[in-house]
Amino acid sequence: MKLSDRQEEIIRLVKENQPITSESLAEKLGVTRAALRADLAILTMIGILDARPKVGYIYLGKSSNGLVYEYISKIKANEIMSKPTTVSEETMVYDAIVYLFLNDVGTLFVENNGILTGAVSRKDFLKIAIGGTDIHKVPVGVIMTRMPNIICADKNDSAYNLAKKIIEHEIDSIPIVEQLEKIEGKEQFKIIGKVSKTNITKLFVKLGVQEG
Repeated sequence: MKLSDRQEEIIRLVKENQPITSESLAEKLGVTRAALRADLAILTMIGILDARPKVGYIYLGKSSNGLVYEYISKIKANEIMSKPTTVSEETMVYDAIVYLFLNDVGTLFVENNGILTGAVSRKDFLKIAIGGTDIHKVPVGVIMTRMPNIICADKNDSAYNLAKKIIEHEIDSIPIVEQLEKIEGKEQFKIIGKVSKTNITKLFVKLGVQEG
């Protein structure tokens, strides 16, 4: 596994100053804590660092990294994905919110004739709900994030890459898609599944059980 230059620098700083807080790391690197969030999450997830509450980060070494990374890099999206929850662009926001909570998901994916056209999250629903708009009269198509501005993945993408995308882009879930024939030069995708934070968490719980 190849780490970025900043991740390598984070490891060096932790080894030399452990335990060290994220605030101190950000100060030494000249960046914000938010900018480091994805790097620290990845390094912790693969076992190089460990986060100790109210103490800071410590260096664990690369032995556990190899085991964890080897495992999750072999797991593919189609092995852990679940059924996506979808609506049409014409679905009213009120009905979509009810549907979202009935299915206990963080994101609804939007389809048009079987083609993925967008996604709408809890944050999107919250924004319009507190804005005073009549959510009984506004269709999902008005507030959704449209393709191609959606982070997607292929069924053969590794669990590691999916977890990394979720962390880096601060999203709830990623649609797993199959590419269809282009229409008027535009790429078209069919959604066949999703990988969410819950799917990733279940994978790590499974890993913990196997290690135990």
